[in-house]
Amino acid sequence: MLQGVHFLLTYMCNFECDHCFVYSGPSAPGTFTLNQIKDVIDEMTNIDTAEWVYFEGGEPFLFYPIMIEGVKIARDQGFRVGIVTNSYFATTKEDAEIWLKPLVALGISILSVSDDPLHHGDEKESPAKRLIAAARRVGMPASSICIEKPVAGVSTDSTQEKGEPVIGGDTMLRGRAVEKLLEGLPKKSWKTFTECPHEELVVPKRIHVDPYGNTHICQGLSMGNIWEVPLSELDKKYDANLHPICGPLIKGGPAQLAKTYDVKHEDAYVDACHFCYLVRKSLIGKFPQFLAPRQVYGLE
Repeated sequence: MLQGVHFLLTYMCNFECDHCFVYSGPSAPGTFTLNQIKDVIDEMTNIDTAEWVYFEGGEPFLFYPIMIEGVKIARDQGFRVGIVTNSYFATTKEDAEIWLKPLVALGISILSVSDDPLHHGDEKESPAKRLIAAARRVGMPASSICIEKPVAGVSTDSTQEKGEPVIGGDTMLRGRAVEKLLEGLPKKSWKTFTECPHEELVVPKRIHVDPYGNTHICQGLSMGNIWEVPLSELDKKYDANLHPICGPLIKGGPAQLAKTYDVKHEDAYVDACHFCYLVRKSLIGKFPQFLAPRQVYGLE
C-alpha cells in the first residue's frame, strides 16, 4: 500500500536545527545524483499504489537544478509532486517568486514550508512567510509546517492527574533533538512506552529514500536498501512482523524492543521516540542494514 516516496534529496542543509531528525547541516554528506533519482522513479512505476513523490532533505533547494529535473521526471511519469523547504532563499518577495515560477510551470501539487521559531527564530517577517505569500501569488498551493520546541509544564487536563509534569510542544525526540532539547523535560518510566505512536510500521504508506539507498520507515529505521534490492520488490516482500526492529516495536513498542535484545537502558525517558531512538542506536552494530545511515544517529 505504498502511496508516496519522499526523496531525502540531500542531507546537506544551510541550517543546523536543534530538532533535526536526520542531523542535517552544512557539512552533512550524501546527495542524490540525477540518474539515481530517475532509477527510483522508474522503479516506482512498478508499484500500483504509488501516487506521490516528495523532495526534501536536508534542504532540496540547495541543489535546485537537480531538484527541478527530478520534478520533471516525476511529473512525466504521472506522479503528483510535493516539496519541503526551509525557505532560506526567499530574501525578498521578488526573489521568492523567481525561484517558484519554474515549479509552477511543472505543476507542483504542494509546497510545504517550515515556519517556526526553531527554523527562523522570532522574526515577524520570516522567509517562510514571504515564501508562502509568494507561492499563493504565483498560483502554487502552499502550507506551513510548524514544529514547537518541547517545554516542561504542569497538567491542568482532566484526563490526567492535575499537577503531573507534562511536555508541551510537538517535537519528536529523535536525531539531534536528543542531544539538544532534553534539558528540563519530565520523563516517564520506560515500561510505559509500549507502542510506536507515530509511524505506520505494519503497512507503511510512505517511505523516505536517501542517497545511500536506505528506505526509511522512520528516520534511521530502514526497510532495506534499494541499491541492493529494487524498491518494488522491497515493498512487496516487506513483512513488518519479520523485520528485526519493526517486529518487536509492533508487539510492544520501544519497551519490547529493549527487552527482545536485552538492551541496557535508563529507567525513564521523555517520550517513546526518545527511548526508541536510543535503543536503536545501541543496536546499530547488530543490524547495520536496518539501522542506517549512521549519520542520522549522530555517528560518523
